[in-house]
Amino acid sequence: MHQTKYIFVTGGVTSSLGKGIIAASLAKLLQAKDYKVTIQKLDPYLNVDPGTLNPYEHGECYVTEDGAETDLDLGHYERFLDTPTSQANNVTTGLVYQSVINKERKGEYLGKTVQIIPHITDEIKERIQLLGETGEYDIVITEIGGTVGDIESLPYVESVRQLLWEMGHENAIVIHLTLLPYLPTSGELKTKPTQHSVKSLMQSGVTPDVLVCRTQYHVNDEIRNKLALFCNVQKEAIIESIDAETIYDVPGLMLEEGLDEVVLKKLKLPHYKKTNLDKWNQFLFKFKNPKNEITVGLIGKYVELHDAYKSIVESTIHAGAENEVKVIIKWIHSEDLEVENVSDILKDVHGVIVAPGFGTRGIEGKIKAVQFARENKIPFFGICLGMQMAVIEYARNVLGYKDANSTEMDKSTSHPVIDLMESQKEITNKGGTMRLGAWECKLKPDSIVSKAYASKNVMERHRHRYEFNNKYLDKLEKAGMHATGINPETKLVEIIEVPKHPWFVGVQYHPEYKSTVLNPHPLFIDFIKASLEYSLTNRKQ
Repeated sequence: MHQTKYIFVTGGVTSSLGKGIIAASLAKLLQAKDYKVTIQKLDPYLNVDPGTLNPYEHGECYVTEDGAETDLDLGHYERFLDTPTSQANNVTTGLVYQSVINKERKGEYLGKTVQIIPHITDEIKERIQLLGETGEYDIVITEIGGTVGDIESLPYVESVRQLLWEMGHENAIVIHLTLLPYLPTSGELKTKPTQHSVKSLMQSGVTPDVLVCRTQYHVNDEIRNKLALFCNVQKEAIIESIDAETIYDVPGLMLEEGLDEVVLKKLKLPHYKKTNLDKWNQFLFKFKNPKNEITVGLIGKYVELHDAYKSIVESTIHAGAENEVKVIIKWIHSEDLEVENVSDILKDVHGVIVAPGFGTRGIEGKIKAVQFARENKIPFFGICLGMQMAVIEYARNVLGYKDANSTEMDKSTSHPVIDLMESQKEITNKGGTMRLGAWECKLKPDSIVSKAYASKNVMERHRHRYEFNNKYLDKLEKAGMHATGINPETKLVEIIEVPKHPWFVGVQYHPEYKSTVLNPHPLFIDFIKASLEYSLTNRKQ
């Protein structure tokens, strides 16, 4: 019988240490040894999913192929492993409690008093093991959000304690990520915060098998011995995670530290073959040794928090490496474009991305950015709302419909070139009700996108309520804006282009969700290539 092994990743001392990157890096190393690996995230917040969260609260909301709105860490998992995740890869406290309460309402607990233990913990354990029970994976890595000691995380830690006992130590281990702060006054790394973090974890009945220490400086033997003694962790299982130049360096650093070897030894798993990171290292070499440099203006309304556009930024990195070009992101708040001179802000960019978003704030600034890029022949890439802004801009400034708008922004507009989807008009709940997940798109031959994809049909992920209003399709096409991607089932316009422009593309979907290190997204590759050509042409003039 196939026995799936489980690795639990917890965090201590402080948040944002990079549990997701460590989990993804370890998974990459194990995958490179021919193990089938997946990663899931347990999020302690009470929201059912992050779909209704403001990006300022939680960064980007990532969307899976099967339509789950999830934590942005799932984006890291997919980008590192080059394999899709699913609804089962993200579990929230809200989802857990909702399920338990629904079962109680149906009478499934046979009159029992419903409690944290065993009912909530049983629900968590069941969801942790769902992926392993499919038989598709040799190893499931589970990242527990938050830090040890948080009230919200306690049921998850208790569930891990129970699973460790039920599964046996050869089938499940715990990796604890912690911080070794450096004190300039004493000139040394301090281990006490890590000791307290491990002690807190052990008080919950969980002893870490591996300690990964985030640090600014190298961890010497003296510190490793001290941590081994006070944290009950073998010296060989104390792993240094020094600050890296880029997150894509972390798998190599973990390989040097032997994290994968330690994990395989503890799980009693054979070493199938030598770790092969050749393709990964080829990407890293091109990323670190660019032949050119370009600046891309990213127009958004949440630019103060870069994580709000995490997948877009990483997609430009992947595509930049593919084109052997360094991509510098110029973060531009769309509200600034409403009050300042657009040409002053955008004069030094070689490409423009108008990012996704919701609501009326900053919309006019996005429209001005589209107009500037279109009129000045700067490569333009509109994503989701960015595509809708491109349609509105064209309708206003080319067709002459001065009040053209989306009914999301102006319900009384006489030219609703973007309108609420028919399937959305009777929906009242906000959570999980948008058009989500992968949908088919048929590409028009000889278009920019069909050449970029080298395909006639694609499947791309969506997250939206409003759509292109097909009543205006003929007029827009006659005026020079073409629909080059259509959903064959709904006839929804998925892609627009302006053929007379060197590179002007708007997509209703989110291509950034499918870009990975080893398979950069074709549209981002083509957009960066066009931006590079624009840069080189203007440099010569």
